Amino acid sequence: MFCNIRNIALLVCLGVLSGCGFEPLYVEKKSANDWYYDGEFDTGIREEMANIKVELIQDRIGQLVRNDLLDKLTPKGQPKSPKYYLSVTKINKQEIDQALRNDITATRKKVIYKVSYVLKNAEKETLINGNSVAYLGYDILVDPYSTTFAQKKNEKNAAKIIANDISLRIGAYFHSLQTKRGNPDEY
Repeated sequence: MFCNIRNIALLVCLGVLSGCGFEPLYVEKKSANDWYYDGEFDTGIREEMANIKVELIQDRIGQLVRNDLLDKLTPKGQPKSPKYYLSVTKINKQEIDQALRNDITATRKKVIYKVSYVLKNAEKETLINGNSVAYLGYDILVDPYSTTFAQKKNEKNAAKIIANDISLRIGAYFHSLQTKRGNPDEY
């Protein structure tokens, strides 16, 4: 009996969630009556994002962010004649000591990475600008090699978080443009 009630509750939850208006970010329906999974997708958003040239970024964390952005935005390589230019600037890293011992040495560091970015079109007009923040931490261990390894892993994780955030915001921007073009009566 308990199993049947749980199955019914699960079906009710799925029914409620299906009506919430969820839409995939990188795929558009070809018409208002089409279902997303009929095998034909409008990949205009992904193709538009593939026209972004990611500018060089300073520092090691900047290189990691740029590499992750290239993987997400232009997986087939940088465009030969880009329509958009993405520049990431102002990478600020702040380290905060945590978990202090009696001798006031830290056993843990909290690290905050703050990044500013700007997406411009070919005419150098700003389309999007914003900030992305990654909050991470690592333990300070007795073995210096382990601590260095933890710091490097922390940088890689921060780069992934920042690149994901930036690519999602750019995808949302292109999604909103395509939605406005596709449904002019709604806006």
